[in-house]
Amino acid sequence: MEQRLANTLNMTVNEKKFIESALLSDLRVDGRRPFDYRKLSIIFVREDGSSEIQLGQTRVMGFVTGQLVQPYRDRPNEGTLAIYTEFSPMADPSFESGRPGESAIELGRIVDRGLRESRAVDTESLCVISGKLVWSIRIDLHIIDNGGNLVDASNIAALAALSTFRRPECTIGGEDDQEVIVHPPEVREPLPLIIHHLPVAVTFGFIGKENIVVIDPTHHEEGVMGGSMTATLNTNGEVCAIQKAGGEGVLQSVIMQCLRIASVKAADITSKIKNAVESYNTERSLRKIKRHNPSLTAVKNK
Repeated sequence: MEQRLANTLNMTVNEKKFIESALLSDLRVDGRRPFDYRKLSIIFVREDGSSEIQLGQTRVMGFVTGQLVQPYRDRPNEGTLAIYTEFSPMADPSFESGRPGESAIELGRIVDRGLRESRAVDTESLCVISGKLVWSIRIDLHIIDNGGNLVDASNIAALAALSTFRRPECTIGGEDDQEVIVHPPEVREPLPLIIHHLPVAVTFGFIGKENIVVIDPTHHEEGVMGGSMTATLNTNGEVCAIQKAGGEGVLQSVIMQCLRIASVKAADITSKIKNAVESYNTERSLRKIKRHNPSLTAVKNK
């Protein structure tokens, strides 16, 4: 992904040198060590398939929706998965409103590559009638505040939203079994997606002539780093995708070191996502019980 233009223009030479010299002493401007991750917060709203992620000063919201469409001819038994990103000028002065720019397109591609190539979502389970109707899952990612490392924050927002999304249940009827009935949630409980694993993106930045490696770069560090690398892994340590942007070549030993660190971070982030989803599902079940049993609410109010 291209470096943030606003940072590059606004940062003075002294600020850049300060960041680089501090890293030579294994210190970062925000007080972290080179391989320390920022605080991660995962918030769910009452609506299924919605999430808000805060990674340090970076905030991203994810929304998942679904609709019935015709499948691709070469994949008649599989549903589709698409990712769209929206950059608001309120999140960063360098973002322009209107059509998505190169940064927005590249961000969507990186997140999409990690999900699609690893086949994290079971797309065959999204088929309703082979060759005629499948579910098309759309993920919208809205950048609320850019504090750096949008890739990781957007990836986590997408995974969290997918984990809580539920599609309406469908049944097939009619004389020729070609009539599809979509049941509203009041009639039948919506179905969650089948997710085989969670491919978590972990981004590293390379700063200075020495190519000092830092994890989870901030927007200030993105303004001085010469290149970056995003590794997408799951809890099994399997590499789902790797994306390197800009900068000179990186030694194989450095890449292997980054992958080992990313594997540990991915397991930690996966655990946080699962714990947040479990808490959301518990709260959702309680809301459903109260909705169907008004007497319980009346007893509490007495």
